[in-house]
Amino acid sequence: MGRKSLKEIRQQEIIKVFYDTARKEGYENASIAKVAKVMDINPSLIMHYFKTKDDLTHALIDYILEKYLLIYNTKNKENITLADLQKTIDLLFSKKWNLLFDDGLFYTFYALSFREKKIKAKYKTILDSLRFELALMIEQCNKKQLLNVTSPRAAADLIFVLVDGAYFYLSLESDKTAYTDRLNDYKNKAYEILGFQVQSLTDGPLVLQPFVKA
Repeated sequence: MGRKSLKEIRQQEIIKVFYDTARKEGYENASIAKVAKVMDINPSLIMHYFKTKDDLTHALIDYILEKYLLIYNTKNKENITLADLQKTIDLLFSKKWNLLFDDGLFYTFYALSFREKKIKAKYKTILDSLRFELALMIEQCNKKQLLNVTSPRAAADLIFVLVDGAYFYLSLESDKTAYTDRLNDYKNKAYEILGFQVQSLTDGPLVLQPFVKA
């Protein structure tokens, strides 16, 4: 990949400040004027790149996708191993994944998707992309006969149903122990979908035994 242009760099700077402003003050209270104040620049400079708050919002949602796809940052995407897949599943059901993007903003934009077709389309792109990348990893493990998953796409979809439901439900949980225990339970269910026999987390390090049909 080539170097980013000055325009792309400037746009990223604006998007990140908009994200921080919306996270701290709420999306409704965030504005181009406030972003400009934080950056100590004239609002017209921001409007040179993003004419309206809606344009900036759409760019921020694209930024969400880039952040979430970092979960698939493996050394060699053409040679996925079971260790790569396990690392991905572990990250999906971890605080690291949950902290990639602010929950409040994520669900604010999700709510907006019911009113704005463009945001709805962008959210579908995010969710479809996450599922597609996981399905590819499962397919590669299938081809190497490391797994025997009948439908990688269906398995990936079910795992993300668990992920999406888990974080929405657990965002309401204030007990840290209960949060961790439930998240581990959901992760074990994800491994079961892939055909793994999971050793109890209380018995020491997590050991996965792939179950392959004879």
